[in-house]
Amino acid sequence: MKKKATIYDIAKELNITVSTVSRALSGFPAISESTRQSVIDVAKRLNYSPNRLASALKSGKTFIVGVIVPSVQSQFFASVIHSIEKGLKGSGYRIILYQSNESVENEINGVKTLLEAQVDGIVASISLETSEVSHFQEIIKQNKPLVLFDRISTKLKVPTVTLNDFRAGFLATQHLIDQGYKNIAFVTTGHQVKIFEDRLSGYREAMIINNLPVNDDQIIMGGLSIEDGKSGVEKLLLGDNIPDAIIAGDDFTALGVIKKLKEVDLIPPKIGVIGFANETFSAYITPGLSTVDQHPNQMGRDCAEMFLQMIKQNNPYDDIRHVVLEPTIVERQSTLII
Repeated sequence: MKKKATIYDIAKELNITVSTVSRALSGFPAISESTRQSVIDVAKRLNYSPNRLASALKSGKTFIVGVIVPSVQSQFFASVIHSIEKGLKGSGYRIILYQSNESVENEINGVKTLLEAQVDGIVASISLETSEVSHFQEIIKQNKPLVLFDRISTKLKVPTVTLNDFRAGFLATQHLIDQGYKNIAFVTTGHQVKIFEDRLSGYREAMIINNLPVNDDQIIMGGLSIEDGKSGVEKLLLGDNIPDAIIAGDDFTALGVIKKLKEVDLIPPKIGVIGFANETFSAYITPGLSTVDQHPNQMGRDCAEMFLQMIKQNNPYDDIRHVVLEPTIVERQSTLII
């Protein structure tokens, strides 16, 4: 096996000191441009790659950030991850991705694994099962940056990047009302996660302001999936008061709602349907799904910017900021009565 090139090999070939090579590779200003370029050229020719572990031990930084998300199947989370990675890359950081699959046990293991990998900080969106957050407190105890986005916990005094989810729920409901729907149901998760509670509160507020009744038997608490959307519709159709529109907790749930409505010949917009997240598929199904855009790319950029600011501070939590993005309604055929 060919021996891996080291800075000693570069120094020997150029007849310069090891410290000069190290400084040239690190961009040390006192090194002349001609020397720096010679070192870079030889390093490339010898296929030299730096020993990141040694650099980490010396600097106390790995330049790796852990990112924990509930699911990478969602285009929303995939877009946030892409923007976080892009926003950190210019500062030399890479990411390690951990998927909780909506399990708090997986999430706990994820935090433990990432801290053992000596990441410089963690950016996370909590799972549906997460209510107790002591595993995240360990990050704070180690004085490493923790940024929460989208799904957050108010028990943690850390920077956050979120959507105005109360406003999102309100706008989704008001959009349906403006289209002429009045008997509006809500199919959402039963897990006590702040963003879903806020959306439900926004729905209630919009109904009350428009003098429309809020029927608790038309608020279906389950999970967030295509199957949960289908089962939610089944429960609503069993009642005496069949809704003329349904708000779904996310676009996957909304897809299930549409599939079930098609089976019983109540194809939207006969019964209006709106979701959340503006997943890629929502524009391509029939009918096209109206939804709430949560601006994932901006969310990811803000997370990266927040982390880079925190890492510069002696105490990452000296200046805790909360960025709140405003939702946008994307109108498609599932709610547009002709």
